[in-house]
Amino acid sequence: MQARIRVVVAKPGLDGHDRGAKVVARALRDAGMEVVYTGLHQTPEQIVETAIQEDADAIGLSVLSGAHMTLFRRVIELLAERDAADIVVFGGGIIPADDIAELETLGVARIFTPGATTASIIEWVRANVATPVG
Repeated sequence: MQARIRVVVAKPGLDGHDRGAKVVARALRDAGMEVVYTGLHQTPEQIVETAIQEDADAIGLSVLSGAHMTLFRRVIELLAERDAADIVVFGGGIIPADDIAELETLGVARIFTPGATTASIIEWVRANVATPVG
């Protein structure tokens, strides 16, 4: 029997707009995944700590503040420092195409831009996040 995919959905930084993160968290949960939503104003350190404590398979970041380059980079760095680089990082927000390419180079697996459907996000997570055997 395969265990369910565990995803931490987080809102890093000072951005207070969390409707999209909540919609994605609920959609992933309704699709049978275990979801931990961290709430607003989380630091990259708090997000990575939560992901490790929760034995997450993936972290989904929602960034609308314009600080996406700094926040995604720091999460990737912290995961590497904590020997947890196997946790898949994906996210969404209003992120320019040039920045998306750079984020992917840094190790972010996927960026979803406004208009992405919850079905496409669920499908991507199922196809790209390994489920542990449990």
